[in-house]
Amino acid sequence: MKIALLGCGLMGTPMGVRLLAAGHPLTVWNRTPEKTQALVTQGAQHAATPAEAAQHADIVITMLTDGEAVHAALIDSGAAQAMRAGAVHIDMSSIRPEQARAHASQLARFAVDALDAPVSGGTLGAEAGTLAIMAGGDAAVFSRVRAILEVMGRPTHVGPIGSGQLAKLANQMIVGITIGAVAEALLFVERGGADPAMVRQALRGGFAESRVLEVHGERMVQQDFVKRGSLAVQLKDLSNALNTADLLGFDAPITKGLAALYAAAAQHGDADLDQSALYRELARRQTDIG
Repeated sequence: MKIALLGCGLMGTPMGVRLLAAGHPLTVWNRTPEKTQALVTQGAQHAATPAEAAQHADIVITMLTDGEAVHAALIDSGAAQAMRAGAVHIDMSSIRPEQARAHASQLARFAVDALDAPVSGGTLGAEAGTLAIMAGGDAAVFSRVRAILEVMGRPTHVGPIGSGQLAKLANQMIVGITIGAVAEALLFVERGGADPAMVRQALRGGFAESRVLEVHGERMVQQDFVKRGSLAVQLKDLSNALNTADLLGFDAPITKGLAALYAAAAQHGDADLDQSALYRELARRQTDIG
């Protein structure tokens, strides 16, 4: 299938690499054109505009920062109108469920099918092709593009349009809260005189085991907060979760508390660090107390 990829950032680029390796003709666009270069050198075609990228594609994948960026690239740019009837738009960005439903409604006017299929697994999962892919939309459309999604990870159909984004918000609630739990626990044992690295090792394999303890816990121990998944994006996702919770009449006190901590970390200048840098915010609080 001919694929257009709109968004060649930390996640989009390794996903594009896998699509090229699987033999799919790929056209790429990014708001900052230089970011397409890594894929162009591997055989992708560069497009000057989203509409140019989308016009001949069987599938258009968006992997952008937020719902506003998706709307700008898909709707405002004319890409939706440029897509051929019967093509499929797969939004793999993390946006609000109501935005996914609105985009699908607008695409339907042009006889374009839509899936919202956000991912989890970070840059490591994107590179390895092991992303968890949560897809919302018509089951028949999901079946048509499942093989493409399997190039990038493990796709699961979770319900109608918007359900993928709802699942991703649940994922981000769990990830964001667990990062906070791991950071607080490691700081706690350090204050008590234990070695955080060895405590983390001791916890592995027990009920506290998690991918967050494995990956983000290691980053905290090593004080390695170079961005893989940004703290700003984690905060955006938690804010979207709280917005959706309000629309559903759902009380989410744990998510609300962690979102406030991420917001404080961003205000202290850590927004462009890895999301595990929440550790720094909690460490600052311990210094203030001490």
